[in-house]
Parts: sequence; structure tokens; C-alpha cells
Amino acid sequence: MSHKFLLSIDGGGIRGIIPALALQKLEQITKKPARETFSFVAGTSTGALLASAVAAGIPASKIVDIYRTRLRDIFKPSKPWSTMRQCVLGHKYDSANLHSVLVEEFGAAAQWTLNDSPIDILLAAKGLADNKPWYFVKDNPKNAGGTGLLHLIDCATASAAAPTYFDPWPVGAPVSGKLVDGGVGIAGNPVYQACVEAFYYTQGYAPAETTVVSFGTGNFLRKSDPHKITDWISWVLDALLHAPEEQQTELVVRHFPNSTFYRIDPALAMNIDMDDIARIADLEAMGTELAAKIDWQVILDGGDSPFLMKPFPLPAAA
Repeated sequence: MSHKFLLSIDGGGIRGIIPALALQKLEQITKKPARETFSFVAGTSTGALLASAVAAGIPASKIVDIYRTRLRDIFKPSKPWSTMRQCVLGHKYDSANLHSVLVEEFGAAAQWTLNDSPIDILLAAKGLADNKPWYFVKDNPKNAGGTGLLHLIDCATASAAAPTYFDPWPVGAPVSGKLVDGGVGIAGNPVYQACVEAFYYTQGYAPAETTVVSFGTGNFLRKSDPHKITDWISWVLDALLHAPEEQQTELVVRHFPNSTFYRIDPALAMNIDMDDIARIADLEAMGTELAAKIDWQVILDGGDSPFLMKPFPLPAAA
């Protein structure tokens, strides 16, 4: 069995430019698209957009440029009108705008189903009416074979439909109703679900022969206490979307100790909202700083790194 590389990317809105810049550095080093390094990509929310773009063969440099130039087409209307819409409609932005940008940027791949992807993929979303978690993957003989004919960019749009930010998005049969961001209390970090799908339900993957690279989109650890109701709503939503992140990391360490597992999630110098597009330059600076710290050759070789997750030691025998 040849060695495999699995990429997983968390949610985080515009903070997705941070892992995008890291992937740009990878492609500069390897001289090939990221999908020729990673045979399995997974993502939630902005991570789903990144994973889909990698699967579609979009160069990381172009992905970075999309974050630089297309955010105003996605996050419109701009503040303060978006906040007024949030109060009246329950969401700030229209998912249709995001979908339209994906259609324009993905080219021919905008017509793909998941089964058309040349590499394995998992995108996480959640049913609005029934709270059911959905993990959109290609059909194969080992899984249920129920989502491979769904369109790639519909699944990515649904995964990115964070409540109060975007309106829910439908993907079509066999999924009834609309869906929202898969990070709502489930898989803001989808790395564990991706490993389960790869190691148990996809041909050709084994923990000992797989390097897992899991990207966060940065976290700010010094949030102030909420006071107003709007502060609490923001706090609760952030907790729902991001609380599982480290839990998912620990599950992979515990359940798949034979895999080579790197977790890359920088601490942010400032708190940046997932739709604060005026701060994209700050995020780009943080992402560039992080990319400079990543020794991709060490990771590709399975070597020691500050980002390497070590298996938990076994308890001593009684």
C-alpha cells in the first residue's frame, strides 16, 4: 500500500486565507497542485470551500487571490446594512452570492458531482429541519453510496451556510430540506470524521500508511466577557462552531495513534470575525507568518515538527 496524505481544514470564514497561504507554500515547494499531494481532502464551512477548490485543481495562489478579491461579492451588503438584515431576515448574507462566486471561479468543475472529483473528499453539513449531520463523500462499495451524485459546489455552499451569517442551502435528493454549516456543534474541525471515512470506508487507506494534516484557521484565546444579548449570541454561535475543534484532534490522536498526524492552528494576535473583510490584510500577514514556520518537507517525510501530535502514552501496567 502506497503512503497517503489526508488534508482536513476547519471552518472560520475569511480566516480560511491562513491555511490557503500555507497550501500556497506547499505548492511552491512541490511544484505541483495540492491535490497531487493529498489524495483525501476534507473541510467544513470555509474549509469545505478550500477542500473543494483543492479537489478541483485550483492553484493555491488563485485560492488566496479569491480571498483577497471576491469577499465583497460574497459578504454583501456590507455593514451596517448586513446587521440590519440579520435582525430582520435572520441572516446577514445570501448563500446564493457565495454559490455564484464558486460557479465563476471553479470553471468546468462547477458542474462536477462529488463522484467526479479525482481525489477523495468529505464535506460536513447539518440538516436544518432534523439536525441530522451529513458527511458528503464520493460513492464507493464500502459506504452507503448516497451522496456521490450531489454537486460539489452545492455541498460546499451548504457546509459554509453558518447560521445568522448565511441563509440555509439545499443540495437536492437524497437530502431533503435545507442545510447549514456542519460546524454547528459537530464538525467545525472534520479531521476525525475524515479519518473514519478514510480508514473504515475508503479503499487504500490505513493509519500506519497515512499522514494526516489538519489545519485550523486560527483562534483567539483572550475573548472578553459578553454583556449585551448580541454579545452572548455571538459567543454562543462561536462556541457551537468551534468548541469541537480540539476534541476532534484528540479523538484522532487516541483512536488512530499509528497515523502520522500534524495539527496546525495558530493563535491569533487579535479577534477577527469570520465576516470582517476589512481585516483580510491582517489575516494575510498572520497566514504568511505561519506559512514561514511550516517545514513542508519535514511533514512530507513524516519527521518531527512542532505541529506533530504525539500519541498518548499507555498507562503503566498494574
